[in-house]
Amino acid sequence: MESFLQTLIAGLLLGGLYALIGIGMTLIMGVMKIINLAHGELMMVGMYIAFWMFTLFGIDPYLSVFIASPILFFLGIFIQKFLINPVLKVDSILPENQVILTVGIGMVLANLATIFFKSDYRATPVSYATSAWYLSDYWENAPIDLSLSVPWTVSFVIAVAITIALWFFLSKTDSGKSIRATAQDLDSALLMGVNVKLMRVVTFGLGSALVGAAGCLFIPIYYLFPSMGGQFTLIAFVITILGGLGSTNGAIFGGLILGIFESMTATYVGMGWAPVGRFLIFVAALIFLPGGMASLLKKKRIGK
Repeated sequence: MESFLQTLIAGLLLGGLYALIGIGMTLIMGVMKIINLAHGELMMVGMYIAFWMFTLFGIDPYLSVFIASPILFFLGIFIQKFLINPVLKVDSILPENQVILTVGIGMVLANLATIFFKSDYRATPVSYATSAWYLSDYWENAPIDLSLSVPWTVSFVIAVAITIALWFFLSKTDSGKSIRATAQDLDSALLMGVNVKLMRVVTFGLGSALVGAAGCLFIPIYYLFPSMGGQFTLIAFVITILGGLGSTNGAIFGGLILGIFESMTATYVGMGWAPVGRFLIFVAALIFLPGGMASLLKKKRIGK
């Protein structure tokens, strides 16, 4: 029982970080109707920013969120405005050419990182990297003594805080409501006077900022290397499909489900089987839940 609860909590912590990655891709998908296959490479850029801030100036990776996120926001705006947007305007026999473009952007970012920083594995040796806290330290008669990694816990808490801030922005601000309107019905948003072109630019920047923040939260836990982006692009894509295209709420549930499933698979089957489990969830979602978690949430609301 103790092992199960320990694994479950570890999966929830991992899922919270996965959800933050997935939300960024889901936002871009909802507004622009394209899958950003450079998503993981943008996260890699955020991780390198956090790494060099720590190496050169001693800035804690968690504080680098306030540095990397704005940089990734403007990088995302640049990519959308000057690279993706011109392609969207061009008629082509390949309507998915903008998706192919994001693949190219990801390859360019990965190769630039290799040229400038080589292929070496890098890490931020923070003092709390191997620290853990125990339930018994706060509850003397605890029936189960669970232990949690300090960096995993801190990263999860910050990810939750960013997610809440994003919810507030999308729900309570005019810009956030305009982004939601653009995602739900482009034509209606245009009729209501929403500047759709601006919302697309802002959304791509916001999605890039979110994944950049996720990179800062992962750097105390994961090794950093130029080709790591593909793995996290796949994770974000699976979460987007599992949660439902364009659904931020679905992305949160999708990230948590994927994190728990990977944690359980690693504990009870083997570490090497986690990517296989990720693929199985992806296929199962396509077959049995093509609308993702968003369709279930929608049915639940209608049922009420």
